[in-house]
Amino acid sequence: MDTQQHIKQLVTEHPVVLFMKGSAQFPMCGFSGRAVQILKACGVNGLHTVDVLRDEAIRQGIKEYSDWPTIPQLYIKGEFIGGSDILVEMYQSGELQQLIAAA
Repeated sequence: MDTQQHIKQLVTEHPVVLFMKGSAQFPMCGFSGRAVQILKACGVNGLHTVDVLRDEAIRQGIKEYSDWPTIPQLYIKGEFIGGSDILVEMYQSGELQQLIAAA
C-alpha cells in the first residue's frame, strides 16, 4: 500500500483523526498540543492520532494529501478540516463542536 492509500485508509476508518507531532499524551509541538486540548474540550471520544515524527513518508505524504503545508491536520469523517489556527477559530465560533457532535 502506498502512502497516499494508507493516509486515505486512516482518515476513512476513524471518525476523528489528528495528524500531529507526538501523541495526545505527549505532544511534541505547541500547535499539536493546542489541537489536542481543543478536541478534548469538544468532548471527542476515540480520537485517533497519527504521530508524523515516526514516519517520514506520512509526514510528507499528509501535506500532499491535503495540499496543506503544516502539521497538525484534523480530519472528521474523512474530510480535511484544517490546522491549528483553523481549529481555534472553529472552536471559538462553535462550528467545531457541531462537526464533532455529528461525527
